[in-house]
Amino acid sequence: MASGSAWRSAARQLPLRLTVGSFFLNSGLSKRGADEATAERLQQFAVTTYPFLGRLDAQKFLRLLSAGEIAVATTLLVPVIPAAVAGVALSAFSVGTLGLYLNTPGMRREGSLRPTEQGTALAKDVWMLGIGVSLIAEGVKEHL
Repeated sequence: MASGSAWRSAARQLPLRLTVGSFFLNSGLSKRGADEATAERLQQFAVTTYPFLGRLDAQKFLRLLSAGEIAVATTLLVPVIPAAVAGVALSAFSVGTLGLYLNTPGMRREGSLRPTEQGTALAKDVWMLGIGVSLIAEGVKEHL
């Protein structure tokens, strides 16, 4: 049976995993039925930073993005998945979106890391990166 410290660790992780996992699940499910125009718009936005994504069909790109978000949600929402695994998945996804934030013109104020109004939606992913790193640290701590 799990020790008292493992239960405390799980209790500390629960709010983080539920809120971010629910956000990712909603986002991934919302993209599943998106139309061609939405798929093209999202792909073109991603291609500005990650040109290799332009080789994909827009609908395939959107299906992969949706599946990725649902996969991240699953790692967060399924309690038997270790915190470190969930943290790595969340951190990896967040790094990708922060790359968009840092490299897309108009997302940041000139000469600054501070977001413009348009960049705020991506800048918030720094919180998800922090949560991911915290889950990794918590997971490593559990195994020491």
